[in-house]
Amino acid sequence: MTMIEVRAPNEQSEGTRSQVQRWLKGIGEPVAENEPLIEVETDKVTIEIPAPAGGVLQEILKQEREEIEPGELLGTIQSVTDGAVPAAPVKKPINPAAEIRTAAFAAHADALASQISPAVRRLLTQHGIAASTIRGSGAGGRVTVDDVLRHIGSQGSTETDVAGRRVPHTAMRKRIAERMVQSLLHTAPHVTTVFEADLSAVIVHRAAHKDEFQRQGASLTLTAYFLAACVDAIREVPEANSRWTDSELITPDAINIGVATALEGKGLVVPVIHGVQDLGLLEIARELGEVVQRARDDKLTPSDVRDGTFTISNHGVSGSLVATPIIIHQPQSAILGVGKLEKRAIVVTDNDGDRIVIQPRCFITLTLDHRVMDGHRANRFLQVLVERLEHWKD
Repeated sequence: MTMIEVRAPNEQSEGTRSQVQRWLKGIGEPVAENEPLIEVETDKVTIEIPAPAGGVLQEILKQEREEIEPGELLGTIQSVTDGAVPAAPVKKPINPAAEIRTAAFAAHADALASQISPAVRRLLTQHGIAASTIRGSGAGGRVTVDDVLRHIGSQGSTETDVAGRRVPHTAMRKRIAERMVQSLLHTAPHVTTVFEADLSAVIVHRAAHKDEFQRQGASLTLTAYFLAACVDAIREVPEANSRWTDSELITPDAINIGVATALEGKGLVVPVIHGVQDLGLLEIARELGEVVQRARDDKLTPSDVRDGTFTISNHGVSGSLVATPIIIHQPQSAILGVGKLEKRAIVVTDNDGDRIVIQPRCFITLTLDHRVMDGHRANRFLQVLVERLEHWKD
């Protein structure tokens, strides 16, 4: 029999961290080769790690909710080479004296637990604390209210009187929070510029082509138009598609645009459409629809969220007119915000003078890393983008 190592994937998206979400097998349980063994959650995706060989799970070295590094050893499998299934590991005998002491301690803890007052029991339940973890100062070692409050204070909690439902942070939510603070407060000076766009031409084009796109397996959304228009704007202002380093500005040849996608009850992921500069509107619409659907079905792969160079946040789908600043997705240099599309009355000037017309319009923002570009370059980016949208041509 051979011991097979179970390791975390070596590949990992830049800036992400991972943790074990859950083991799908317990120690001593048989597992088949390539059978899902572990679920690992990052701030971007949840992936399954398959068993590298068939056998019996021998060791679990990383428990649920523990953070892991790329390539780190997570457990071992006892491989079966002769077709026999090995028995589950046998626990080492416990020292009899230690076993007696443990039993005595448990009995003593049970006795103390029966003496807990209703007020103490309520505090313990509220904070999810076992009475046996607290050293009591009352008569005969009884746990008092003051003992519980001291214990809570030692754990860093400042909300001893707050009653309510407590939901532990997921790895995704914690990583999003960390990255937002890091990006805004410790990395990039954020500046936002705001333009407004008339989407009349886009809406007319979409109405004429959406059925044709649908027959070819693509849902023609407004976001697809913004992806295509961003290519023109980035070609004019390539700094928007770059990353800052202490020694130089790196501008990739490829335009890989991430689309921020909200997942109900989980947070935000940013699946990436790669090589947008080489795609037509039909291809953009098809790839956008596929990757967003994978995100909503929790089926994203690491490659789906890797190597983004620019990001779009279509916050208007939930009713927002303007959002600022939208936090830049590090190590990128800019993020586009698209507000709610709505009919607005505006004044236009033509040969007959000023008149009021109704147009479908939305606010568009570009939040940028001010180290990378100045305001006039950000404005130029949005000028090109708006021009492309307002005079849409295939």
